[in-house]
Amino acid sequence: MKDILSEIIANKRFEVDLQKQTITIDQLLESIEGIPEARSMKQALIASDSGIIAEFKRRSPSKGWIKQEARVEEIVPAYLAAGASALSILTDEKFFGGGLKDIRTARPLVNIPILRKDFIIDEYQLYQAKIVGADAVLLIAAALQPEQCHALTEKAHELGLEVLLEIHSADELPYIYKGIDMVGVNNRNLGTFFTNVENSFRLAEQLPQESVLISESGISDPQTVKRLRQAGFRGFLIGETFMKTPQPGESLQEFVQGTR
Repeated sequence: MKDILSEIIANKRFEVDLQKQTITIDQLLESIEGIPEARSMKQALIASDSGIIAEFKRRSPSKGWIKQEARVEEIVPAYLAAGASALSILTDEKFFGGGLKDIRTARPLVNIPILRKDFIIDEYQLYQAKIVGADAVLLIAAALQPEQCHALTEKAHELGLEVLLEIHSADELPYIYKGIDMVGVNNRNLGTFFTNVENSFRLAEQLPQESVLISESGISDPQTVKRLRQAGFRGFLIGETFMKTPQPGESLQEFVQGTR
């Protein structure tokens, strides 16, 4: 079976190497000066009634185009108005149809935290995230060695960014340490892209309950959110459920009402 994650990571290394040839880290460092302090995604989720992290995503490797014509200017403000606690914005172009410009466009339009969702393998990408206005970054255990994950977490914190650590299985529990801001369980296997929300329930009791826990992917029913809350989750990252509808903001609003 084709391992989609390996293909994505190989392409990401190639992309980052090309970007470094165009803009050096020293140049990125100069651009960081004067960037406003980041918002806390962790605190936003703790304070939120819904806990919904609404995702802006145009396509996926498994489904193809979900909403090719999607515009940040239309969907992101609608997510905010509908009650999103935070935003997740895909910035991978080849596989997800996104880009850093999507965060740059979204930042002035909303006052809630923005997560840069990408396959972070190099601190260069952390500088990029800071410059375009992200407040947090996703680090994927399946894409990193533990020491890489720790180093990237420390660098993110130096830059004032929070970290959402994503795991998929019990084998990745050792990646969790006290420096991690939020722990996410991806219900989608990144090798096969098979999705099963029961993955969150299977891992719930093994996760540190003092952490802000987030369930990611495959959530399409408000009743599932209610069950996940009872299992200890505070955040729920949902994208395709909203993005595949004509009006993602309205879909989110109906979903939030269903979770109450």
